[in-house]
Amino acid sequence: MLRRTLARLLLAAPALPLLGCNMYTSSCGPAGEGTGEPSKVNQTFRIADLQLADGGTPEPGASCEQLCVLAAPQDNPPGPCSLQSGDGGTPETVTCTVTFLCEGRRPEGLLSDGSVDGRVSALGALFASMAHLEAASVPAFERLARELEAHGAPARLVRAARRAAADEVRHAQAMGTLAERHGAPVPTVEVEPFQPRALERLALENAVEGCVRETFGALLAGWQARCAGDSEVRQSLARIAPDELRHAELSWEIDAWALSRLDEAARRRIQEARREALRTLQREVEESVEQEEFVRLAGLPSREQARKLVQGLAEWVITAEA
Repeated sequence: MLRRTLARLLLAAPALPLLGCNMYTSSCGPAGEGTGEPSKVNQTFRIADLQLADGGTPEPGASCEQLCVLAAPQDNPPGPCSLQSGDGGTPETVTCTVTFLCEGRRPEGLLSDGSVDGRVSALGALFASMAHLEAASVPAFERLARELEAHGAPARLVRAARRAAADEVRHAQAMGTLAERHGAPVPTVEVEPFQPRALERLALENAVEGCVRETFGALLAGWQARCAGDSEVRQSLARIAPDELRHAELSWEIDAWALSRLDEAARRRIQEARREALRTLQREVEESVEQEEFVRLAGLPSREQARKLVQGLAEWVITAEA
């Protein structure tokens, strides 16, 4: 059912890199109790290129905070910023803290946020964040395999989790290659030492990071594989997308197995956590920022397209829970 649903949602993706493909942003920062902080990077904008909502230009003397609201409106309030002046002493560029987000399974206790130090291109920062999240998924799946085995899960689920960890190693390498191609180093993954968890806590994390985040990540990978204007991006995601679909299916299989072993109160808590994760995803879509580079090269969906993808996923989740 999941495979058919995702295939139906992806029918809206253009088969070639058209302007219908755009940028979507979502969270790929540290994970705590089912929440994360986005990755951030400094990006510099020419003040002359910034426009007000009415098409006008910023007033002379505008602060860097005011300019960053125009340049990167997803930050409210904007993060740290600075102005750079030209030879005449008049500010010509503004450097803003820009948020880049992506989707996937974040391990509990993830300390690193995927941010890149120094000035790098927007695409470099995006691919570095994606590589960081793929690399963080490796210990997430390794831990999941150990915990499933400890809780007496079927051997096929344990094997699938170990296979997913190996998949994520390849995904991290592929995204790291793209990041380095755009001049961005891949941040080191830092995770707190894992502690044994009760089955409900494992199931709660799986509901948020697997059933919601990773399932939507499979949708994004499939979309990019069709829409990316950069052939290397398109080819990389075409190899990654089938793996991510298997990981999403694994998340739902683990969910069904875990729920069968938990009491009704625990099942309700997990269901509510999953629905809250969907609501968070919907809010992130509304706060997303669009940039032309992502339109042509990264192949991510527009805000409106992402809104429809999340809505389609939410409707399927509600049906699956019934």
